[in-house]
Amino acid sequence: MKLKIGYLFIGLLLAACTANAQQGPPSGQQPPQPPSREARLKQVSNRLEKDLGLKPDQKQKVVDAYGKFFDGIEKLRGGQPGPPPPPPPPPGKREDIEKLAKARDESIKKTLTDAQFKKYQEIEKTMRPGGPGRPGGPPTPPPAG
Repeated sequence: MKLKIGYLFIGLLLAACTANAQQGPPSGQQPPQPPSREARLKQVSNRLEKDLGLKPDQKQKVVDAYGKFFDGIEKLRGGQPGPPPPPPPPPGKREDIEKLAKARDESIKKTLTDAQFKKYQEIEKTMRPGGPGRPGGPPTPPPAG
């Protein structure tokens, strides 16, 4: 009899835990939103200014290049913010994103010295959102076979 009551208690406890885990955020709270364009620009400019020692005119040109890049990304997403971190883009859009990034980097390269641009390239890799096999993303799946 005690055993049946114990199993019943454990079953009810598991059911309560499962039901509680499936609830959304408490009412009145919204899920976290990705940072705004301005917040991302501020974060990028502060990081690059600190790490590269940018002059004011260099900083403004870098901010302009990233602003165009972020605007292009928003157009590709159709104005819908992606979840943090965003999922990898569909194969057809990867080329569009690479073109935007290349244009941004060309604009920044004109602004920075060679040493600053080399350091920028290293820093920029750490600022990318995580993806499979990259920091902040899920691990790369093992090869099939």
